[in-house]
Amino acid sequence: MNNYQLDYLQQLEAESIHIFREVVAQFERPALLFSGGKDSITLVHLAKKAFAPGKIPFPLVHIDTGHNFPEALEFRDELAKQVNASLVVRKVEDTIKQKNLTEPKGKFASRNWLQTHTLLDTIEEFKFDACIGGARRDEEKARAKERIFSVRDEFGQWDPKLQRPELWNIYNGRIHKGENVRVFPISNWTELDIWNYIRKENIALPSIYFAHEREVIEHEGQLVAVSDFIEIEESDVILKKQVRYRTVGDMTCTAAVESKASTLDEVINEIISTRISERGETRIDDKVTEAAMEDRKKNGYF
Repeated sequence: MNNYQLDYLQQLEAESIHIFREVVAQFERPALLFSGGKDSITLVHLAKKAFAPGKIPFPLVHIDTGHNFPEALEFRDELAKQVNASLVVRKVEDTIKQKNLTEPKGKFASRNWLQTHTLLDTIEEFKFDACIGGARRDEEKARAKERIFSVRDEFGQWDPKLQRPELWNIYNGRIHKGENVRVFPISNWTELDIWNYIRKENIALPSIYFAHEREVIEHEGQLVAVSDFIEIEESDVILKKQVRYRTVGDMTCTAAVESKASTLDEVINEIISTRISERGETRIDDKVTEAAMEDRKKNGYF
């Protein structure tokens, strides 16, 4: 009898597919939060596999801050058409007007804190009881505290001290009325795992993940793209550099890395040699305080 063994990527894939099927089995109105980034694109690919030959049985939801990279938005729309999934887009700008919220000021005026309001309103609007996202434990220390099924209370808040045990791949999705669960099928994956899987499965990505020339300014050692969403000061020097992005967030809070990596193999080799996490190297908003991400998550951020 032949020995049947899965390699490590197949094991990760199998775990994620199992989680997707658990979500559909346990919840009535799940949704997949989709940003157009590599992690959420990988989630869509895994969801296709989990429910083939049927269509993905939940909508893709994008909370649009209005500060996105155009390449990511174009890819978002095209992918939704390709997989025949319904796409729900809700805009932070509309929430700002409806709730009379204060628009952030400053050089890098990020709306990341405000998108929590839009997300919670969207969950309420569609009565979503489970929101699937692409967070991974290796990204940031607050995300390392999350369970795969992470319960939010009726106010959308997260308590890191009240986590449910997850033994033997058994996930408890029981919730009270008004509560919802955030689900992280790729929680056990690393950045390198994602890229190796993308190469193995030949998954298409937005062009900004690969080296390209872009106008940037240097701020505290980080390269920030020149755009209409940031304030260019007289002291700023606009440079043209070959860069790529390790993670895709808002243009106001996501820095590029100088790179000549234009292929998957070259990107993977860069990641193998780096000693800095993707968010540690590229996310300006995580540097506000030591607990910036955890504070946002406690208040309902994904």
